[in-house]
Amino acid sequence: MQPQYQMGYDRAITVFSPDGRLYQVEYAREAVKRGTTAVGIKCSEGVVLIVDKRVTSRLLEPVSIEKIFKIDTHLGVASSGLVGDARSLVDRARVESQINRVSYNEPINVEILAKKLCDHMQTYTQFGGARPYGTALLIAGVSDGEARLFETDPSGTLLEYKATGIGTGRPAVMKVFEDEYQEDADFAGAIGLGIKALHAATEGKLDVGAIEIGLVSIETREFRKLERDEVKTYVDQFEE
Repeated sequence: MQPQYQMGYDRAITVFSPDGRLYQVEYAREAVKRGTTAVGIKCSEGVVLIVDKRVTSRLLEPVSIEKIFKIDTHLGVASSGLVGDARSLVDRARVESQINRVSYNEPINVEILAKKLCDHMQTYTQFGGARPYGTALLIAGVSDGEARLFETDPSGTLLEYKATGIGTGRPAVMKVFEDEYQEDADFAGAIGLGIKALHAATEGKLDVGAIEIGLVSIETREFRKLERDEVKTYVDQFEE
């Protein structure tokens, strides 16, 4: 049962409550909080994205669950929340990236792409007849020789982080990062810290088949997802 003062104010996205809140946007944020945990970490060599895919059945093929997406050669994203919404945003990001290459003959700047996506997400908090996106993204890439890591949310807010997490395990992840993050770590150190943060968020239930890792290197300016064998190596190192 909703409180009396709230009733009616969450019927449409365009209606503010008397205390200045948009309840539909807050509900979309709750959808993100119920999503799988994803972390992003900047380090001296580039940016690392790690996601716990949460395989709910032994009959499910883990490879069919995709939570890290390659947008362009130098750019990738990790998602949490409604997977269908995330795929829609990923498709839009890929189109924007290709438009930039065709128009200017150069890869899109990471911050510009992040702002374009947030502008698009923000419009769905402003007009009736549609709902906000129920997903948040971690956008990782390299621009002008510098590693960048951005976080979006359903309201269209854009923040840049050195290390952050989204999804159900965010509080536990952020506590680990606040205590142990080091800017001068290499890829191995950043991946180890990310796996430790996921370990804390999942209460020690780490499954190699359910972990996805992507990284973008400053040196090569290329984004790639690690193979299962590579992921297993890092998880084994952590468990030792």
